[in-house]
Amino acid sequence: MTLWTKDKSFNWYESNDWIVGCNYLPSNAINQLEMFQSESYDTETNKRELTWAKELGFNTVRVYLHDLLWEDSKNFKKNLNDFLGICESLDIKPMLVLFDDCHRPYPKLGKQPLPVRGVHNSGWKQSPGMALVHEINENPEHVELPRIKRYVKEILTEFKDDDRILIWDLYNEPGQFGVGDKSITLLNFVWEWALEVRPSQPLTSCLDGSVGDEIIALNALNSDIITFHTYEGEKLQETIDKLRSYGRPLICTEYMAREFGSTFEFSLPIFKTNNVGCFNWGLVAGKSQTHFGWSTILDLKKKKDEGDYILEGEDIPEPEVWFHDILRKDGTAFNDSEIEFIKNITSDKKIS
Repeated sequence: MTLWTKDKSFNWYESNDWIVGCNYLPSNAINQLEMFQSESYDTETNKRELTWAKELGFNTVRVYLHDLLWEDSKNFKKNLNDFLGICESLDIKPMLVLFDDCHRPYPKLGKQPLPVRGVHNSGWKQSPGMALVHEINENPEHVELPRIKRYVKEILTEFKDDDRILIWDLYNEPGQFGVGDKSITLLNFVWEWALEVRPSQPLTSCLDGSVGDEIIALNALNSDIITFHTYEGEKLQETIDKLRSYGRPLICTEYMAREFGSTFEFSLPIFKTNNVGCFNWGLVAGKSQTHFGWSTILDLKKKKDEGDYILEGEDIPEPEVWFHDILRKDGTAFNDSEIEFIKNITSDKKIS
């Protein structure tokens, strides 16, 4: 089995209402490991916060998994099934992400780090991590490769006909955060393994947002649905027009940075008019602190050295203007008029 035909991709896309949602991490998790590990997985927080997503009119969420979670596949599948069940009860179909080159490079199972105060995504972990990605590029018969292959093939096989899942995003932003073009070797393997399973749901990995011509070309060649990231408002329509040339449905899997003009008020009408699916970054401002801007990452080492961590039970600090995210942990909004706008534009998801 191989790539979907263009007709099949459009038939799938048109069978759905307008795809609109957010990248989702519960407020009590600093990263995807803490979200799904048995000692920290939290059904009630997910129910509460996904209900808020539903109330905004969202019908999907984009959720990151992690290769290390498959080392305890029994409990991970239990927690993932619980999560999918919550989504199903709210008529939300998630996009699931398998790998990621963004942010911190050395993932480990177990207790995850405390948030560094006021630093964007201070504890997010790459999957499988820059060191391993580089080693696999140097040695395509690396000892860890069978484990990673097992994760890809087993999770896709387990859930390949699961109607609760909207789409698989195989690899988020390959090449980012200094990983560079060495991601191409693992990315090639991941596409090969995924196409061998060929789940019933579409497969994708982003174009704009990935780094390197070879990586982008590989994703374009294999993606059933074309996905992309655009955080700069002024580039949104131009990016959509450029990607139309691939002749496949488009979904923007990351947008919305108030500082860069890709606000809901600016972006959502463009997505809807162009019949492009979309996922903003963030729902509830929590441990990931993505309501602080990217520039705060420059403070990470200094604040770590000073031990400036947010302790359990402490309130999450807020910048004056939020970068990502929509709601506080108590469900109140950063901007009430923004909430009203989102609810109004998502109230009718039919595309003429």
